[in-house]
Amino acid sequence: MKNLTITEDLYGQRLDNFLLKICKGVPKSHIYKMIRTRYVKVNNKKVDINYRLQLSDIVSIFQLSVPASSRLQNSKILPRKFSVAYEDDYLLVINKPSGVAVHGGSGISFGVIEQVREYYKENSFLELVHRLDRDTSGLLILAKKRSTLLAMHSKLRDRLIDKRYVALVHGRWLNQRQHIKSSLSKWITKTGERRVKVDPNGQEAHTAVNLIRNYGDSCSLVEVELYSGRTHQIRVHLSSIGFPIVGDTKYGIDLSLFNEKISKLVSKRLFLHAHSLIFSHPNTEKNLKIVSDLPNDFSNLLIKLDGIC
Repeated sequence: MKNLTITEDLYGQRLDNFLLKICKGVPKSHIYKMIRTRYVKVNNKKVDINYRLQLSDIVSIFQLSVPASSRLQNSKILPRKFSVAYEDDYLLVINKPSGVAVHGGSGISFGVIEQVREYYKENSFLELVHRLDRDTSGLLILAKKRSTLLAMHSKLRDRLIDKRYVALVHGRWLNQRQHIKSSLSKWITKTGERRVKVDPNGQEAHTAVNLIRNYGDSCSLVEVELYSGRTHQIRVHLSSIGFPIVGDTKYGIDLSLFNEKISKLVSKRLFLHAHSLIFSHPNTEKNLKIVSDLPNDFSNLLIKLDGIC
């Protein structure tokens, strides 16, 4: 058994994120299983995966044996410099490419956070403020100080960070502005993959959608505002009302069923991009607006659609 005491530089983290850093190379699915089966306790009590660690908490790890078939291979972390949209002594905002996970786990040796830490070795502290799906591109915020991380988390909880996305969806969007307020819950597929669905008994979720333009009846470009931050919220909300995001292999439609002329143009990516962030700086109180242009593959598709629609 291993006991770890939470100090000032560690408190405020979610238990699962803390364990992912402590248990290097252990798949995320195994971390969750350890918590569910009481192989991890806090102050000798079973807690939820989402529990946020408090100062002086004692985290006990009773067993850490991973089946050989589940152990990650080739786990050497490769440093990577991502495109920087904003940086100062407290915050780092990068442009995450589509197809790159934000952290390691679930069969992935390492993600953005591990690569950024390897690149910025002089920074003793670097943590994700929030997450983006692996297939979503765009703005991702990291904190360079524990106090900044906690302040940004507080802003997220109080909805003081305006996060906007651009998405290309199937179908012709009709309303200039539309709100989607459907509760969401997580579920596990037969293969053990986590998914999200609309569920009246789930957690409340609120998305607002603004029409940018239509491309005939085939697809539409929309701006999405998040008023809550549920897993896969944008993807599930849009799909639930009949406008799945182009390239969404989890909640979308098979491209072979889509307009044949257009489907030939679509690259294998999710056409969802974290486009802008507006918030007051937690340390300087300066009002920030950070914008990320659409990636080339996204903007090139729009140019081609403009030519045929």
